[in-house]
Amino acid sequence: MPGIGFVSSLLLGAAVMIALVRVEPIGDLSPMEAALLVGFGGIALVMAGTIIDGFRRHWTYGVQSIAVSGGILVALLVIHASRGEWQAVLDRAIGDISYGRTVVTTEGEVVAARRSDGSFIVAGKVNGRDTRFIFDTGASTVVLRAESAEALGIDPEALDYSIPVSTANGTALAAPVTIGSISVGPITERNVRALIAREGVLHANLLGMTFLERLASFEVRGNRLILRAKGDVSAGDD
Repeated sequence: MPGIGFVSSLLLGAAVMIALVRVEPIGDLSPMEAALLVGFGGIALVMAGTIIDGFRRHWTYGVQSIAVSGGILVALLVIHASRGEWQAVLDRAIGDISYGRTVVTTEGEVVAARRSDGSFIVAGKVNGRDTRFIFDTGASTVVLRAESAEALGIDPEALDYSIPVSTANGTALAAPVTIGSISVGPITERNVRALIAREGVLHANLLGMTFLERLASFEVRGNRLILRAKGDVSAGDD
């Protein structure tokens, strides 16, 4: 039945999009609950079409279709009962697949999904150039890799590696700089104090407290990181 198949495909596609993209609740439903509800509607149409088609062929095929549909229904009820665990799995999958991807809510919040290793990768811009960071409240400042400095508009010849910092491999020297602008989604902070680590010291840039402390708030809720700007999403120097 082409009509039922087309509508069910639309519903299943909508369910996937809600689960992957939506951050805010839909009415009284969480994104996962709404996705499951829409997806159930699509699957229900498929099952109804299969049963009708089975009875058109022969009553035995119709009975078989009812039995299969019953099994699928039981599986869906089990999935719904464990929707919290499925949400966690989905969030981690999003964090791994969409490396650094963030979602901006209607309130201007920037949301990122946790990766399977437990970290949050956040896509942003440094001086207008695309950059990825690891969210790190343990870093007192924003820290950039030396390998990224020149590409981000920082003159490597002007760097003075004089500040001792602790790393996973021990103590190393870093160069203090002031970054003209750091943006994450619609949130922009200017004249941000930062450090440039020597080559080979860091495997990723760190979004540390000299950026985070300027925000209205930041929190980890379940498997999602939420950043909120103070007042206007574009902030100047403190």
